[in-house]
Amino acid sequence: MNEHANQHLAEAYSSDIIEAGLVQSLLQSEGIQAFLKDEIMGTLMPWWTAPGGAGSVRVMVPEADFARARQVIAEFEHSRQQNTGLQE
Repeated sequence: MNEHANQHLAEAYSSDIIEAGLVQSLLQSEGIQAFLKDEIMGTLMPWWTAPGGAGSVRVMVPEADFARARQVIAEFEHSRQQNTGLQE
């Protein structure tokens, strides 16, 4: 039996297939299990996926790791903004 079958998953992030895959790898490198949801749609019709919108690829994590995952993602987004010179 799959040990993760009874875990509840939460959406930690959503974007296009490339960025969702990057975030998945980042979370996994931090020891957080991360899974992509709807990645087939993002691969078959990438022009149809809007980051965070209709057809986006979702990064799912166990609910127990959700807060930590969001912290890692927030640090990633902050670092990216600083490196590109974009400020919100």
